Amino acid sequence: MRKVFPLVLLFSVWFAVITFAQDSASFHQKPLVFERNHSGSFNGQRINFRSIVKETFLKNSKNEVTASFWSTSYIKEGADQSRPVIFIFNGGPGSASIWLHMGFFGPKVVRVDSDAKEDDGAAPYTTETNSMALLDLADLVFLDPIGTGFSRVTDKGKVEDYWGLVEDAQSIAEFIRIWIRENNRWQAPKFLAGESFGTTRAAKVAEVLEGDGQHVALNGLILISQALDYAGSSSWEDNLTSFFTYLPSMAVTAWYHGKAGEGKRLEEFAQEARDFSYREYLPALFQAQKLSEERNEQIAEKLAYFTGLDKNYILQSDNQILMHRFKKELLRDQGKAIGTLDGRFAARETDQVAEGPVLGDPSDYMTEGAYTAAFNAYLINDLGVDLEMPYLSSNGEIGSKWRWRPVPDGSYWEPSYVSTARGLSEVMHRNTKLRVLVANGYYDLITPFFDAEFTFSRHDFPQDRIEMKYYEAGHMMYNRREDFDALASDIRSFVEEVLSGN
Repeated sequence: MRKVFPLVLLFSVWFAVITFAQDSASFHQKPLVFERNHSGSFNGQRINFRSIVKETFLKNSKNEVTASFWSTSYIKEGADQSRPVIFIFNGGPGSASIWLHMGFFGPKVVRVDSDAKEDDGAAPYTTETNSMALLDLADLVFLDPIGTGFSRVTDKGKVEDYWGLVEDAQSIAEFIRIWIRENNRWQAPKFLAGESFGTTRAAKVAEVLEGDGQHVALNGLILISQALDYAGSSSWEDNLTSFFTYLPSMAVTAWYHGKAGEGKRLEEFAQEARDFSYREYLPALFQAQKLSEERNEQIAEKLAYFTGLDKNYILQSDNQILMHRFKKELLRDQGKAIGTLDGRFAARETDQVAEGPVLGDPSDYMTEGAYTAAFNAYLINDLGVDLEMPYLSSNGEIGSKWRWRPVPDGSYWEPSYVSTARGLSEVMHRNTKLRVLVANGYYDLITPFFDAEFTFSRHDFPQDRIEMKYYEAGHMMYNRREDFDALASDIRSFVEEVLSGN
């Protein structure tokens, strides 16, 4: 699915890929909208609110409608212009907001096996009211970028105007400004929450919102499984950074499966892996064949200690373990491959000698059925959405057509790993009130927690406004019940502290 940047596979696009026909959206004169009234108890407060599933028209310089952008808003009854708002999206590129919507932030959520042992099976699936949703603090707006959910281009638009790093951020920023204007929230505190590539997007959107003659300054970013700099989350041959950033995640995953770190606590073993990575492994990676045979053997022995893999296998790999091989090799003796989004998951494989997993990602296919069915039922039964076109939870066509070029046509540029890290740092220096919460899953094998630490230790980020949190699950840490509760508590505290100015 990708050649240049492995994270095109990531960020929730691992979930069900539904082919997206390139037929443009049928044009109608007035945007469609579906509204319902609701009431619920959130953080112990009874809240009356409206759900608004709405189509917003995006237009070109000729005032022609080029795209139909869909969103779902939850707005407290009687909300005034100062009520905070959180704009929420997933990643991909090519993923709708279904995962954060139905998995964590929404007023109703789906439940999958918290212990990552049982497949979600077939319908019916378990859903429940989300009493920890943030509706007591803020209104919530879920965004489905063009080509996902119900969002489409019209016959006057082109997908290439939306399917790109810069183009995507511009359309998201355009929608946010429209929403702010229509709901009179210029004076409201504003937050962005993104997952995976959604964090890459959030950083770029924060930058784009500073321009176009309508400057929108943000109060906070909530980055779930961050991916600001792809060099640290792209496990490819010759990408030395990735071998360094992925090792601690491999170590704790091996610890989880009883293959390494016997007798150690999780945090203790994670720190041991961090120390080895910085002090010994990174210099060895750069010295490469200049290492003595004795030192090479010593590094291999330590890698075997941390990863649970055979020392000879590691030596044959030149002390560089690619992630897809690790996922297959760790439990090869059991005939199983482990998950990418969440290394806790493991499933039996049909091909026992393959280099990497052949059935896909267990942490994807053991949960995706529940998300898809539960959300589509929720759209119809709770939100009253009556549309013939399908809701595209993920669109695999977008990744292959995505434009990663970060500069305008005509400007000189050489291909490199995607990074929006420095851009976000610069935004934080211009906006001295902007704060960032980074949520990391220990067993996330696509956006490793050590990469988050490595990214935010560079680029001159204002360290006093960066908050790191860790959870004993994977990419979608909220699938584990204990981490759902912990993440909800951490985000609530973060939002409250930002709003209080502390």
